[in-house]
Amino acid sequence: MRAQRGGERSGAGVRAEILASWERSQSLGIDREGMVLPVESDLDPDSRLIRAAAPVLERLCGRFSGLPVTVALADAEANIIDRRGDRVGLELMDEASLVPGANVDERFMGTSSVSMALSTKAPFVVVGHEHFLHNLKALTCMAAPVHDPVSGTVQGAVNLSVPEELAKPGMALALRDATDRIGERLLELSSARERDLMRSFLRARERGPRAGLDFRPGEPAIPGGAAPQLARRERLALLEAAVELISSHEETSAEVGLAGGRVAALRRKALRHGDAEGAAVEVSFREGPGAGTGTGAAAGTATATVAGTATGAAAGTATATAPDGRKVPLLGPSAPAPASAGEQQPAQPPGSRPDAWLLLVGEPGVGRLAAEARGRLSLLNEAGVHVGTTLDMRRTAEELAEIAVPRFADLVVVDLVESVLAGEEPPPGPVGPGTPLRRAATRSGEDTVRDAGAGGPVTYPAGTPQARCLGSGEPVAESVPVTGSGPVAESGPVTGSGPVAESGPVAGSGPVTGSGPVAASGPVAASGPVAGSEPATAAAARPAGGGHPVDLLGEGVHAYVGAPLCARGAILGLAGFYRCGSARPYDEDDITLAAELAARAAISVDNARRFSRERNASLTLQRSLLPRDLPRLAAADLAFRYLPADTGLGVGGDWFDAIPLSGMRAALVVGDVAGHGLHAAATMGRLRTAVRTLAGLDLPPEEVLAHLDDLVGRASDDPAEEQDPATAATCLYVVYDPVCCRMTAARAGHPPPAVAPPGGTARMVDIPAGPPLGLGGLQPYESASVELAPGSLLALYTDGLLKEGRGYGNTEARMRQLLAALSGGGGPGEGGETSVERACDRITGTLLPGGPRDDVALLLARVRALPEDRVASWELPPDPSVVAGARELVRRQLADWGLADLEFTTGLVVSELVTNAVRYGGEGPVSLRLLRDGALICEVSDHSNSSPRIRRAATTEEGGRGLFLVAQFTKSWGARFMPQGKTVWAEQVPQAERRAPEADEHALLDMFDDLA
Repeated sequence: MRAQRGGERSGAGVRAEILASWERSQSLGIDREGMVLPVESDLDPDSRLIRAAAPVLERLCGRFSGLPVTVALADAEANIIDRRGDRVGLELMDEASLVPGANVDERFMGTSSVSMALSTKAPFVVVGHEHFLHNLKALTCMAAPVHDPVSGTVQGAVNLSVPEELAKPGMALALRDATDRIGERLLELSSARERDLMRSFLRARERGPRAGLDFRPGEPAIPGGAAPQLARRERLALLEAAVELISSHEETSAEVGLAGGRVAALRRKALRHGDAEGAAVEVSFREGPGAGTGTGAAAGTATATVAGTATGAAAGTATATAPDGRKVPLLGPSAPAPASAGEQQPAQPPGSRPDAWLLLVGEPGVGRLAAEARGRLSLLNEAGVHVGTTLDMRRTAEELAEIAVPRFADLVVVDLVESVLAGEEPPPGPVGPGTPLRRAATRSGEDTVRDAGAGGPVTYPAGTPQARCLGSGEPVAESVPVTGSGPVAESGPVTGSGPVAESGPVAGSGPVTGSGPVAASGPVAASGPVAGSEPATAAAARPAGGGHPVDLLGEGVHAYVGAPLCARGAILGLAGFYRCGSARPYDEDDITLAAELAARAAISVDNARRFSRERNASLTLQRSLLPRDLPRLAAADLAFRYLPADTGLGVGGDWFDAIPLSGMRAALVVGDVAGHGLHAAATMGRLRTAVRTLAGLDLPPEEVLAHLDDLVGRASDDPAEEQDPATAATCLYVVYDPVCCRMTAARAGHPPPAVAPPGGTARMVDIPAGPPLGLGGLQPYESASVELAPGSLLALYTDGLLKEGRGYGNTEARMRQLLAALSGGGGPGEGGETSVERACDRITGTLLPGGPRDDVALLLARVRALPEDRVASWELPPDPSVVAGARELVRRQLADWGLADLEFTTGLVVSELVTNAVRYGGEGPVSLRLLRDGALICEVSDHSNSSPRIRRAATTEEGGRGLFLVAQFTKSWGARFMPQGKTVWAEQVPQAERRAPEADEHALLDMFDDLA
């Protein structure tokens, strides 16, 4: 059985629900040794429930004949109305005051199976030691609720008591079969007359001419005038008032105040078919005396006023679409339809207007059930449209709360498992008590979202209805008593709070107001702890740092149903629906509706979670492939912005990089791979890695793009891929030399760079346009060189910066905006822009005020010039005798720079490089250059295109070790090629406290021992 399976044992083998019940019983001061039960003397011995149950209970007792078994029938208020069974057992019941009329609610006798079954609306077993009263601990009591098949409400419960040692699982199954049979007999006692009456109603609906009318936003037209607009709450108020009129035998008309002082007049027409009695309700509209004041439904309240006499209905000239969406015949005053046999046709009252519409038809109770069913279907339809419109988990939770308030609940609280909200996989199996959750949405009232604990951590201890719901994966209905200090307990069963067939508003819609529908059933007995007896579980269920949202409903006993958010076999969270007060408890249909709403929301939440996880994975991958920090360059000050698109398409292939090159130069590159998601990010990472590799070879920009184009254009080894995913990717590659202040750039299908000279006007740099990567066979790539003034601001960007909406829009205008923002945009007296970071913010703020529509990569560089006093260069003839002179020139320059500690190693490097240039550099002079900034760079240029490389010299060879020595005494070295010749360079890092090594030839030779 559900309640028994869901029970989680704690302590000495006692379930958490039982422990919670014990706490409440103790707080109520119930004596374990004895009890005084209130006895209801005014019971109907011939009630419908007793007549339906009597033969079933007789057969049930006969099934266990010879065993000390007693069977008791209790009504919805937990009053014993019938009992049968073994004589000894009945005598024991008399001694325990369990006589007919005795109330066995938890408030009076502590933990009882009847009380638990009525509150949970499910079978429940209390084993001997779980009873609160000592004189019941020898018994096992099992109870099952009796449901009315028509209304779905709990009409009572049947309890079977047996000594603990004789209890068998088959007894619980036999008890469940008996309660099901009682429900069938309840239907047999009432269905015949209801079917006859419904046939009469159907015949009445088929009579009369037809036309059309729609109650929906807009200006619907009707014959003779325009119908008033009705808000959602007004439509619900009309249906509630119609249900109340049908259920009433005295009231014949009512008025409902609408917005703007309008009044809806409802008239009840009595109908009869044999023994079946029912009514039809029609509605018309007029301007009230308080027009413009906004009364009644406009203020959120349906004001129903009894008018007095019965009204009739006549066939009109139209059909109408009622506020709940049904097509019904228009009841006009002119030509009344002939009455069927047995139907009453009261005279048409004077003053009846032709613009009256049939609103509801039914028997007391049946009309309410029909309206509730239509309301539930309408709510599910709206949930399918309005829940899950985004891929955001919190927004989806808010949409669920918005759709349920006020039509289904007065307060909705949605909690998601913490790991789910983070985008992780939900935990497998049931969610145990104490599992951390996060409050995703809280809504109370029609228009206002209350942030009670929003986003805060939430835990629900064992025994609370929320914990039982998460643990079992099934909806749980309870009643929640709230005192001035907050909710008393969220886990206590409340008997006598089950819904009765004649009570409750339409589809559970709208908060209860002073003028709303009144339950036709008797007062609801609210159980649970009294004020001031709050157990520890209630406080633990509160979000950290704030009160529980149920406090918003005020003091009293409130109805609650919790539904798990289940998707793909996992529990993602919990949706809690609260109704203010105990007059409108949730019945079985409401619980089913809550489960359906939660299931639909859960699918959307899970879709959002999966999207969030994939998007986070894509962002993580892309950001790991992008530079985390730009390097510090001697050539420029850098700043960047990478802005992922907010369209929900995932990350894209935009990328950028800054690469230090030899000679204190810098390579700046931006690129764009078409598409979004992991595939585009992986392709971008492949291109960026290739660019860094090619940049390390010190190739000119046009050659770098040519190699990239060749890499992308190669046929894939995978037959499933017709072309490389990087095909049609764009790239801009720029090299800046701070010594000569020259920029050299080439582009492959990419927008050109922009530059703003200091104090001047920004302009686009004219770079020859090349085809996108993978299509380079169309034409070769070309580069262009431009002199830049020191302090110029250079901008490299992707095309997302120039897009308007989802397209490019007016590209020329966007470029003008970019140039204006790059120039500084300041008036006289504001001064030039000195911060590259602030320039980035200004550009993105100007061109992307509402955020990007496509991924955007922006790289800014404020270029610098290397001061002349940090550069020294000489032209040397190609003669071996100049090597000694070159060492002397370098020694003097280092002394001027205060770098005497590098004299030995620099001399060694100069000797080796100049000697190689003289021997193998061909005809022409040899150039020697020293550059000093954070490092010391020595460059030797010649006219040869041969590539220097380290070789492994044999032990007996006298040469071949020069470049090896250079590599040992420098931080790095390399060669770059020029149109005419090459440059070999070596870089050293000054160390102020490092002593110059002594020239020990034996130590140098020892370094080559491993080459022998």
